[in-house]
Amino acid sequence: MFAAAGSIQQASAQSRNVTILLVRHAEKADATSQDPELSAEGKQRAERLIKRIGKFRPGAFYSTNYKRTRDTLAPLAAKRKKEVQFYDARKPQDLIDQIMKSKTKRFVVAGHSNTVPGLANLISKKELFKNLDDSEYSVIWLLRMKDGKVTKLELLDY
Repeated sequence: MFAAAGSIQQASAQSRNVTILLVRHAEKADATSQDPELSAEGKQRAERLIKRIGKFRPGAFYSTNYKRTRDTLAPLAAKRKKEVQFYDARKPQDLIDQIMKSKTKRFVVAGHSNTVPGLANLISKKELFKNLDDSEYSVIWLLRMKDGKVTKLELLDY
């Protein structure tokens, strides 16, 4: 009985449309700190993120537990009256599983130059992206999924 109910729930999670937007954190203030805040330029970029992807009306926000990733999403999350939730970048499949089990349809995930491209590869099930250069902050990965498969992958700039 329980196994059948679980299968039905999993099937319904797979048969829906999901949009995932992946971003690297904005510019950091102090490259020598383990947990730097955003620079003035980074704070401006976080504000631009509202204009660039706010139209997607994200319903959930995920960030690694660092100031720069949290603060990149904080303005948009606040505008949407949502909290930024944390995920472990060392366990990307756990995040994907959580997203796919959620009833939410639109997600924004903030990570790092060496985690976001890999997350895009894992979601798309293709090795398309390499780690970002340390000076690259402007890429947004837009992944649209239907029935658990990526139907559209687009790179946006902000």
